[in-house]
Order: sequence, then C-alpha cells, then structure tokens
Amino acid sequence: MTRAPTQVFLDRLAAELGPKGYTTDADTMAPWLTDWRGKYTGHAAAMLSPGSTEEVAAVVRLCAEEQAALVPQGGNSGMVGGATPDAGGNQLLLSLRRMNKVRQIDTAARIAVVEAGVILETFHHEALAHGLRFPLTLGGKGSATIGGLVSTNAGGTQVLRHGTMRALVAGIEAVLPDGRIFDGLAPLKKDNRGYDLRHLLCGAEGTLGIVTAASLHLVPAAAARSTAWIAIDSPDRALLLLRQLDASIGRELEGFEIIPHACLDAVLRHIPQTRAPIAAPHPWYVLAELAGDDDQMLADALERELSTALDAGLIRDVVIAKNDRESGDFWRLRDSISEAERAEGPALQHDVSVPIDLMPTFIADNPARLTAAFPGARALSFGHLGDGNVHHHVQPPVGVDGAAWLAEHGAAVSRLVYAHVIALGGSISAEHGIGQMKRDVLAELDSPARLAALRGIKAGLDPAGIFNPGKLIA
Repeated sequence: MTRAPTQVFLDRLAAELGPKGYTTDADTMAPWLTDWRGKYTGHAAAMLSPGSTEEVAAVVRLCAEEQAALVPQGGNSGMVGGATPDAGGNQLLLSLRRMNKVRQIDTAARIAVVEAGVILETFHHEALAHGLRFPLTLGGKGSATIGGLVSTNAGGTQVLRHGTMRALVAGIEAVLPDGRIFDGLAPLKKDNRGYDLRHLLCGAEGTLGIVTAASLHLVPAAAARSTAWIAIDSPDRALLLLRQLDASIGRELEGFEIIPHACLDAVLRHIPQTRAPIAAPHPWYVLAELAGDDDQMLADALERELSTALDAGLIRDVVIAKNDRESGDFWRLRDSISEAERAEGPALQHDVSVPIDLMPTFIADNPARLTAAFPGARALSFGHLGDGNVHHHVQPPVGVDGAAWLAEHGAAVSRLVYAHVIALGGSISAEHGIGQMKRDVLAELDSPARLAALRGIKAGLDPAGIFNPGKLIA
C-alpha cells in the first residue's frame, strides 16, 4: 500500500530536483492533471520533472523508501486516462518532458537512441535530417512523447508495414520500482537471457518501470509515396481490396484506412479548409498509401491495381493524389476525425481489434446489436483495417441529452461492444492501452489466465504498488 507524502519527504524531493524539477504551483500543474479527452481530472501532491535518468532513479529510490505513489507522464495525449493521477491528491506526477534529447543517430545501423520526453514530430524531423525515417505516426504526433509511445505500445497508421512500437524498439532504458536502472539500450538481435524485459516494459503503461530512453529502429526516408482516396460500398469490399493490393504490391503498401461517410461529413463540417476528394457521397472510403524509392513505379502500380478494381466493380471511384500536398490533404481528413467528433458532441470511444478477416463482420453486426439493446444509438467504425484495428465510436440517439444518456447507459454499451469483440477472438485495446478507463472491463471480461499472469508480474516487480497505481491492473 502506498502512503501520503509528508512535508518532510516533499522537501527532500525538492532538494533533490531543484526549482526546475519540482513544483507544487497549482497553475503550473493544472494543464497536466486532466487527460487529453477531458474525462479524468486528478490532483497531485507535487509535479516532479527530472532532467536525467540518474535523477529519475534518485526520485524512485526516495519514493520506494516512503512508499509514495508515482504517476509517469509524457505528452499527456493518452486516450484512456493512463497518465492522470487520482483525485486523492497524494500521488506524485512524474513528468519526463525535460528528458528531451536525441542522444545518438547511427545512420549506418539505422538506430537512434532517444530520451523519453522527445516529441514524436520532433524526432521525425531529426531522423529526416539524417536521411532516415521513424515509421510510426499518429494524429497526436505534435504532443505524444517517445516514452509514452513505448509505454503504451502505440500503433498508428503505418503498422501494416512496420508494426507497432514494440516492433520498432530495439532496446530500452528504464528505472525499476526499487530505483535501479535497467540499461537495455544495446540493440541486440539475439538475447536469450530469459524473460524479455524490453518487451515487458513496452506496453506496461508505466506500471512496471519508468522508461527513460529507447533505442529505435529507423528506415530509409521514403523518396516517394503514392496515395489514393477510394470510394467503396462496404467493409467487405474494402477487405477484398486490401487482399488484392497486398498480394500484388506487397511491402510498399504502408497504409490502409477505412472511413465511413459519416466521419468524412463531420470533418467537412467542423474542420476548416477541408474538402471531399470525391464530390459524390459514397457509403465508405479507403485511404491507401504506398511508400518506396521510385515515384513512377509506385504511381504505376497503384493506378494499375485500382483500375483493375474499378473495372471489376470492386470499388466505385478513386482519386490518386498528384503530389505531396494532395497526399497531405487526404491524410488530414483521416487525422481530423477525432477532432471533428468532439465537435459533434459526446461519444463513447472503443479502440478494438479482431482478426482482420472478421473485421467486416464486426463492423456490420455490432451496430445492430447496439440498437437492439439501446434504441437510437449510432455506431461509427473507422481506422486501421489493414491491421485489424478500428476505432468504434458510439454516439447517443439524436435529440437526447448526450451526456446524461452516456452517464446512464455508457458502461453497458461498452460492455456489449467489448463482449462482442472478445467473442470474435479480439482485444478490447488495440493501441490505446487500458489505463483507468478500461481497467474494470479488463478485469471483468478478459481471460482469467491472462489476468493472473499480469497481476503476478506486477506483484513481483512492484510489490508496494508505487508505479502508476489504479492503472491497467485492478
């Protein structure tokens, strides 16, 4: 059990970190005490901002002695309340944002060593300056940090080709709950010393260790890309198109996103300077992108395959971007969906995955299940069809008090969605994590064997429960 920090203990932390690394000022802490979605607001006894791994280790050692709870935080752009302290005011918010150095980029090995507080978009620019690319991106790239991305095993729009964050992490440096530093930054291809702590810490949401740096795989900067906005009848047709492109084009297929017309319509109404790539409305759209070295080869391949699909009646219409600006415009439509939905009003967001072949079944069947149980409820699915992950958002019926409806029915709605996902062999969290938002649902619906293993690992590494209490494991 953790304990409330005493003033004497807080004074020790202040002396350890100095004025740059310690504050109790309410105005300074306020922006970091509410999660990105505005769903959770907590309080903290202090905000700690160490500037080095050694300072993190010193803080953790002190907290271990006092059994004081630490809540690690990066860019505060998480989707499940995983980096927000509780309302009690006794937890300490540990910000990694001062640790913002790219320590090394080895262009020959295509490996970068990056500290936890580096913002993803900043790292993108740094890699490109060396002729390389970090192949993970997402809508929150301007605020998400490397440490947070590692700790949540982030996904994004390039998983189809490059995998999630776990696949891109070659090594990790982290501070463990007793204050010892785990130096696992060496990018070893083979290492059979038992449990893989790198993979264990990646996706642990700060409950097992505080990630302070990571060695990350880079790829050559793509000299070319070819992007298409495709009108299509249904998710079933989208899956057939995915299989066709994957079989004929292969590794150059880097993105494959599915978008319903309702999502596009919301973006066009709420996001300035956006326009529909195809004038006539269609039920569904696919955003597909190839990336590689030869601009003409990519363009020819995409045009050939989409012409074949159009002639066969697999797709309804298509526009291929003529340049990078148009590609960017297409992706802006996709990346603005969450912002547009917030402008539409309250909704329940479900980040789920099922086997790719079953995703059209889930998209088609779940709305009917919802409306049968909750008349008037509206469901929208969009996202990464190429890797079996969609964001399944449920909106209240038209004409009701949305907040009140969600307060009354939200928990039951989510359980219905998640039970359907698990019945299809899927996961209730594809890329956002569990945090505090899904913790109780995980405990209720997931496999007893998985839950026992997770709890055993947590108890073994953090027996006092000082790292991110109340998150992930109930």
